[in-house]
Amino acid sequence: MRRIHYNDIVDKVRDLCIEANYNLSKDVIAAYEKALETEKSPLGQEVLKQIMENAEIAKNESMPLCQDTGLAVFFVDVGQDVYIAGGLLNEAINEGVRQGYNKGLLRKSVVHEPIFERRNTSDNTPAIIYTELVAGENIKIMLDIAGGGCENMAAHKMLKPAEGIEGVRKFVVESVKNAGANPCPPVIVGVGIGGDFEKSAMLAKKALLRPVGQPNSRLEVASLEEDLLKRVNQLGIGPVGLGGLVTAFAVHVEVHPCHIASLPVAVNIGCHSSRHKSVVI
Repeated sequence: MRRIHYNDIVDKVRDLCIEANYNLSKDVIAAYEKALETEKSPLGQEVLKQIMENAEIAKNESMPLCQDTGLAVFFVDVGQDVYIAGGLLNEAINEGVRQGYNKGLLRKSVVHEPIFERRNTSDNTPAIIYTELVAGENIKIMLDIAGGGCENMAAHKMLKPAEGIEGVRKFVVESVKNAGANPCPPVIVGVGIGGDFEKSAMLAKKALLRPVGQPNSRLEVASLEEDLLKRVNQLGIGPVGLGGLVTAFAVHVEVHPCHIASLPVAVNIGCHSSRHKSVVI
């Protein structure tokens, strides 16, 4: 069994938090460039140029891409042949977040308690952590920085199975339409279909971790993604809501088996600063 020390996880998570908030991944930059070629609105083109300039400044001057440095959401694949020495996995991740947000001078955005005492925890913990046991002797840590503007636009619905794919299309497009400019478009739309209430929501979030525009490996799901993207962009919301052809860079759909009486669908939206990073230890 491979031994990975608590401190190694802390260090990787710390660096991941800073990297995600300063530097966009290559897939996001490529999505910007493609959108600039597609967008016909002069105002939309100007907005996209400013978004690209913002990303360049953040990278060169080591500063956050956005003032909302978000809630740290982790999906962690833990190899079943791994032993974590020196502490617990979740504690290591939270310590990494604590150190990363302090060292990177990132805004702390987590409150201690949601209703009765909304006091800032002052270190951006606790993180949201989903773990899955997998084969192997590695730990893969995937991070999504979830800003409040996007997260507040998430939507969920338990459809009747008879509503089928048309019901899914209608709900996804309506969710993006209702979100309008709030999630800072162009966006990435994560869609989770199937499972149960919480599984579909988790799939919608996890879908945002996929490289922007990478289609689902199942052809029928990839076809649905393409169709949804076309319908979403026909809404005309455009870059930062000022109108145009590019409301979304991509729609990512994940599916899962579900109960015969259910058709759960969840939508989670990522803003144009799609901050996702991963590392394998």
